[in-house]
Amino acid sequence: MKQTRIPELDGLRALMIFLVSWYHIWQQSWLTPYVGQYSLDYLMRSGYVWVDGTVLLSSFLLFLPYARRSLNGEPFPDTKDFYFRRAKRILPSYYFILLLVLFSVAVPYRLYYSPQFLIKDLAAHLTFLHTFSYETYVLTPLGAACWTIAVEVQAYLVFPLLARAAVRKPALTLCLMTAVCFAFRLWCLWALNDFNMVVNQLINFLDIYALGMLLAFLFVRVRLNVEKKAAEAGKNAAVKKQLLLIRVSAACLFLLALFLLLRMLRLQAASSANTAGNGLAGRFMQLLQGGTSLSNHAVIQRNQMLYRPVFGLLFGALLFSAPFSVRPLRFLLGNRFSRFLAGISMNYYLMHQTVITHMRRIGFPQSVSDTPNQVGEQPWQFRYTLFAFGISFLLAVAVTYLIEKPAGKYLERYRIKK
Repeated sequence: MKQTRIPELDGLRALMIFLVSWYHIWQQSWLTPYVGQYSLDYLMRSGYVWVDGTVLLSSFLLFLPYARRSLNGEPFPDTKDFYFRRAKRILPSYYFILLLVLFSVAVPYRLYYSPQFLIKDLAAHLTFLHTFSYETYVLTPLGAACWTIAVEVQAYLVFPLLARAAVRKPALTLCLMTAVCFAFRLWCLWALNDFNMVVNQLINFLDIYALGMLLAFLFVRVRLNVEKKAAEAGKNAAVKKQLLLIRVSAACLFLLALFLLLRMLRLQAASSANTAGNGLAGRFMQLLQGGTSLSNHAVIQRNQMLYRPVFGLLFGALLFSAPFSVRPLRFLLGNRFSRFLAGISMNYYLMHQTVITHMRRIGFPQSVSDTPNQVGEQPWQFRYTLFAFGISFLLAVAVTYLIEKPAGKYLERYRIKK
């Protein structure tokens, strides 16, 4: 089976990045969107959860070549090529954005309280180690969203090793990854009252990475079967019906997973210290923590860790079912525009948080109140949201086509010559 793109996942990636960025913009604007009388407030309050979906998608796509070669009995992908492709995709635009933010925002606006912090923060971001220090992870003026890239790069370093182990002994490898993650998460929930520095560490995503690898194994086998049926469908009415049943079932699974995901997002959005003890899960957590009271922020992060496997399964159902679904849904997710959006999504994600916080810093757009978000000032809330999306989008397009792609071509040519 040839290694091909999965267009439907472009739309899912773009949707996930959009919702995470909308959450960050909402944190600044406090503009609650409505569809008629239907409030989307819960989507804003739980918008950070979609990062887990992007991690799952990354794991799935990274492991697909290994899963395909496992099915076909081919050699493993070249490890040097794996690292080169990741570096070519990430490093040029990531380093450019870091330096751009440093010299156009952080230094001119004196956002560092000392030269030592500047050096420490820059060094940590250049080496993707900024998730291990509170200063460089939480207080950094280089863009708090960069932590996701750090986790991804840390995963890249060990991924070829984990992937080879998963191909040779899949059950043992994936179970060990999940067990290590669950053990760490249980220790966090039992021993800590503040989860800022643990909720988004790589070890706390190992179950998501394991799930992505498992889905890749299943995907290559199901897709091979679907492709065979599609090839036979032209001459066999019974096979046509079987293929249609697969398509409709996949669409139903997608819609069911989406419905359940929205229900879970409502549950996560309602997380607070006042509701922490409600339900069996809440009482179990109180027992685990010895009745220790937690802040609202800690309860939100605790529930995020507690529900992460459930969210992973629901994101996985969306990811897995979309490529096998009916044509309208596949077209909605996998078209030229969604491919374009997926192509700029990383740079959009890296740029947007710096853009939106700097807009507030310089008072753009102009407002009547000093706290326009708190008083619900209009049209400021709408204008701020529109400009936040628009400026981030335009900068992402510029960085992608003026920095990332030309640099990638240059690195490719340099590699060939060498």
